[in-house]
Amino acid sequence: MARFRIVTEINAPIEVCFDLARDIDCHTRSLSDTGERAVAGQTSGLIGPGESVTWEARHLGVRQRFTAEVTAFDRPVYFRDEMTRGAFRSFAHDHRFEDRGGVTLMTDEIEFRSPLGPVGWLVDVTFLTGYMRRLLEKRRQAIKLEAEAIALRHDS
Repeated sequence: MARFRIVTEINAPIEVCFDLARDIDCHTRSLSDTGERAVAGQTSGLIGPGESVTWEARHLGVRQRFTAEVTAFDRPVYFRDEMTRGAFRSFAHDHRFEDRGGVTLMTDEIEFRSPLGPVGWLVDVTFLTGYMRRLLEKRRQAIKLEAEAIALRHDS
C-alpha cells in the first residue's frame, strides 16, 4: 500500500477551507488540464455524507472513470472519501482541518493500492505516488488560493 501526506497552511476560516475541499466545482476547476468532470452522482456543489461522485478524466494518456463516496463526515474538521469503483485496488483520501486562530491547517492523507500485486506495488512506489502527489498539490494550491481570496473579500 502506498501512502503520503501533505499539510497546507491557509489564511482563511476553517469552514471555507472545508467546504472548498468538498466542492465539486472547485475540484473541476483545479484539475481542468486533465479534463476532469463529474459525470454521475453529485455533479456540482458540495458533496456530503453518504453521497458519491463519478469523475471522468484523462490521466496518463488514458480516459478513466473513478467513483468515490464520502464515508465519514464531521464538518468542519474531517471527511473521508473512498473509491467504490475505479482503476485502483483501493483508494482512500482523508481530509483534516484544524483552526489555528484564523489560519487553517489542511492535511490530506492519501492511501492507495494498484491492482496486479507486486507489479502494482512497484508501479506505486516508483511512479504513481509522485503522479498522485503532483495532482494533489494542484488541488491543494487551488483550494488555498480560492479560500484566501474569499477571506480577503470578506475582510474588506
